Amino acid sequence: MKLTLGYVNIHDIQLSNESKVANGVLYVNPDDITKLVLEDEHLKSASVDVARPGESVRITPVKDVIEPRVKVEGKGGIFPGVINKVDTVGSGKTLVLKGAAVVTTGRIVGFQEGIIDMTGVGAQYTPFSKTNNLVLTCEPVDGLQKHQHEEAVRLAGLKTAAFIGELARNVSPDSEETFETFGLFEGAEKMPNLPKVGYVQMLQSQGLMHDTYVYGVDAKKTLSTIIDPLETMDGAIISGNCVSACDKNTTYHHLNNPVIADLLAQHGKTLNFAAMIITNENVYLADKERSSNWSQKLAKFLGLDGVIISQEGFGNPDTDLIMNCRKIEEAGVKTVIVTDEYAGQDGSSQSLADAHELANAVVTGGNANQVITLPKLDKVIGHLEFVDRIAGGWDKNTNEDGSITIELQAITGATNELGFNKLSAR
Repeated sequence: MKLTLGYVNIHDIQLSNESKVANGVLYVNPDDITKLVLEDEHLKSASVDVARPGESVRITPVKDVIEPRVKVEGKGGIFPGVINKVDTVGSGKTLVLKGAAVVTTGRIVGFQEGIIDMTGVGAQYTPFSKTNNLVLTCEPVDGLQKHQHEEAVRLAGLKTAAFIGELARNVSPDSEETFETFGLFEGAEKMPNLPKVGYVQMLQSQGLMHDTYVYGVDAKKTLSTIIDPLETMDGAIISGNCVSACDKNTTYHHLNNPVIADLLAQHGKTLNFAAMIITNENVYLADKERSSNWSQKLAKFLGLDGVIISQEGFGNPDTDLIMNCRKIEEAGVKTVIVTDEYAGQDGSSQSLADAHELANAVVTGGNANQVITLPKLDKVIGHLEFVDRIAGGWDKNTNEDGSITIELQAITGATNELGFNKLSAR
């Protein structure tokens, strides 16, 4: 496969009477967005706001973050199986509104939603303090079930991102980057002396509202399988989960997976990025055994020399992570695992809920239980009253001066297990 990404650099978002992209500015007519979003009968209201880097703005509770993109050449459309028809993506040309993001918020869906601060100490821990954010606040109709609420907000964000992406369809990109992957045999022939390295991405799929979608299919309904990494860069995988904000893979993370980016950067130089395996995270032991058996079988079948395994979430998924690691190592394939830690506020607790001596090469995104104090900011988009209820918060954690004491667990992307941030630990 060969995919070209054309980057349209966005340095500002302005609310306007006309929706367009011009001279690096994204202009958005809020009426265009609310009209589109409120086609869903499950939503009773929607509003649009802008949050820019450095502004005294807090967004909470955050549901998802999505990068606007549009396919201009090749098969399929962005977010296939959800927004566009099912077709294999990952080839042709896609334009990316780099520097822009759609952030969804509104009355809380579950307790595991997040905070994005655009300035202050909290901004240091989230990558989305550095993007120009179009914030969509969606409120559900009365009596809506939680899973219907989640779906409505998820689709609202994806529709908005697709709409914004279309605005750039005829814009000349500021720069382009082309990526190419090969079939297993072709790659081995082209790079006979390079180690064959694979990537095993664990997708959050532990039950209701703990979902990830692959071409529109809930990952919990799938077995471990092979996907081309360029497909993920073209919107084949999207977030649909309500897990702790710090290590949730938002849709933005899937589109910009740094494990994939780093492997592609070394592809043909120091390694042969031979294959990508996606596997699910399960609740029951039998399902964990089944999925990890398939991950092992695929890694061995593909003749890989080494794999990187990334996790999403913590606690129960730690078992899936260690199962994947142990079994793949036992098949003779070297592994590196990428995770984060829940080591307690003092850092002295056991970091993972499971362990094995073969898990001896570990990259960590930091301790999610680390406590910080967020200053009072001038503007809140969303609902501030939930900061004592989201994961990482606690009763009466808002101080008299308006500041909030909270764990990193509540900060969107703070300890992301794809390595999509600067925090780590030793």
